[in-house]
Amino acid sequence: MSTLNEEAAIRSILEGTATHTGERFFTALVENLARVLNTSAAVVTEYIPEYRQLRALAFWMDGEWLNGYEYNLKGTPAEVVVNESRFCHFADDVQTRFPDDPGLKRIGAVSYMGIPLTDATGDVLGHLAIIDTKPMPQHGHALTLFRIFAARAGAEVRRQRAESAVADRERKLARLIDTAMDAIIELDENLSITMMNPAAEKVFSCRAAGVIGNEFCDFLTSGAQLKLARLIRDVDKLPDGERYLWIPGGLKAQDARSRPFPAEASLARFDMQRHRFYTLILRSVHEREAADEKIHELMVESQILRREIEDIHRFDDIVGKSKSLRQVLQDIRQVANADATILILGETGTGKELFARAIHNASKRSIKPLIRVNCAAIPVNLIESEFFGHEQGAFTGATKRRDGRFALADRSTIFLDEIGELPLDLQAKLLRVLQEGEFEPVGSAKTTKVDVRVIAATNRNLEHEVKQGKFREDLFYRLNVFPMHVPPLRERDDDVTILATTFLRRCAKKLGVKMAPLSPPCLAALQAYDWPGNVRELENVIERGALTARNGQFNLERALPASALGREPDDPRGEADDTRIRTITEIQDLERTNIVRALKSVDWRVSGDNGAAELLGMNPSTLTSRMKALGISRPR
Repeated sequence: MSTLNEEAAIRSILEGTATHTGERFFTALVENLARVLNTSAAVVTEYIPEYRQLRALAFWMDGEWLNGYEYNLKGTPAEVVVNESRFCHFADDVQTRFPDDPGLKRIGAVSYMGIPLTDATGDVLGHLAIIDTKPMPQHGHALTLFRIFAARAGAEVRRQRAESAVADRERKLARLIDTAMDAIIELDENLSITMMNPAAEKVFSCRAAGVIGNEFCDFLTSGAQLKLARLIRDVDKLPDGERYLWIPGGLKAQDARSRPFPAEASLARFDMQRHRFYTLILRSVHEREAADEKIHELMVESQILRREIEDIHRFDDIVGKSKSLRQVLQDIRQVANADATILILGETGTGKELFARAIHNASKRSIKPLIRVNCAAIPVNLIESEFFGHEQGAFTGATKRRDGRFALADRSTIFLDEIGELPLDLQAKLLRVLQEGEFEPVGSAKTTKVDVRVIAATNRNLEHEVKQGKFREDLFYRLNVFPMHVPPLRERDDDVTILATTFLRRCAKKLGVKMAPLSPPCLAALQAYDWPGNVRELENVIERGALTARNGQFNLERALPASALGREPDDPRGEADDTRIRTITEIQDLERTNIVRALKSVDWRVSGDNGAAELLGMNPSTLTSRMKALGISRPR
């Protein structure tokens, strides 16, 4: 492979695959991948474990497609990729290594590179490979590019499988409904008919097409109408997952000819796209309940699978069920598909980036990646170039032209984290992008127009910053179109247990150990703590307790800060000798001393492995902000 322009290669493949899904996505992917990496062939496959075979989803070789290609794993390079679930690269003489693979001989293969496509549990779903008739030396840029698009291919395989599972469930549900002997009617929140099965058409002596949209109350006597209205109120009060009930005494119904008949019935509610729907099942006394139970089971399973598909792109990393969190998620659903600028407010460690990703993934722009910029982590003299790009020779070190983050975010979303750290002169240029959708790269007189949605986040009080002259008022109002407050963990008491359990399970899996569930006293202690570092601190505490666990028992004593356990930090016995209340100045002095001690121990290295931020369990940008606030700087 020749030297690659990685950005151009990524852009080429993104543009070649961005508008496709399913089979079209795979064909576009392998064709563009082979072209960009200049290889003879590229293939993406699906693994069929019961036959130990790979089936090509798309196979591009020497400018032609190989359709319906399947082959056995035994004796092939793909056997190593699938069996060991790892990346494999054979730079030369691949036929000698795998003499029993007839496919390599037909192709005249010399080199091979393959990577597994896996699901969330690590099971192999297939693989992505490139094959060449010339040697394929190790090339960092090509390897990075290959891994990126293997991840994209894996996500598409997972999406297809989840979608196929939903389609299978819905086909089964449709067959059950259409062949059921019970009359099944679906109603919307206004009790208008949205669906009738053939049995219902027969019972009510009408065609479904003629009554869709009509009020179902026309098929009930006046007494039954009042009874159904009361039961609807009852089922609405039930918790999620339990919104169904048997109707005692049944309902007095009437068909299209106003002929009344008694019917036993059940009622269930389900929600879809923020709308309520009700399923009414009418049955005779002598008919079995098995059909109803199966229909309910399939309906629930179909809804779960549908939510799983949504979760792949939406709220997979946001855990909790507290009222304040549900309100934020409701805000996300309402604003995601609009292009409104969003300002996410919240304390350090609340996971503002997760919410930004959720907004992007639920939006119509999710086909392109979210572009993230940490305004506090970029040196001041490089921020403009990072935002808007630069031309070759624009400044010392600008040896080639480079696109900025806003150009990369065209037709996508850019997330500006720590927006309060942005210098005033850059604030004016950012305002122009927000208002006009245009900018000039550093060293260029050419105006570039972009279509970018902006999501900003900060832990600062920007209104206060505006009053102090540290933040532009016009930019604040331009960013504050839809403010979204992420609640701190102390306002999400109901979520501490859920988050702690989730983090412990993830940590145990990462460490490869078995951990006992958190005990009630342990959970009580976690809930009693006020979590100044929010979700990030909780995750660190859980990891610390898991790392120091004994016999699979979470070590609460080593995990929580000493103050949370009712003892002084320097008292290993847990006996507090000093119970006085400290002033805010004393607390700041303690924090300053602790930070300086950590910085000195690592030669004033803030970030990276074994940096001060890691020792303190803090985000590097948060540590930098605290150093500024406390006036800490490295001695000259």
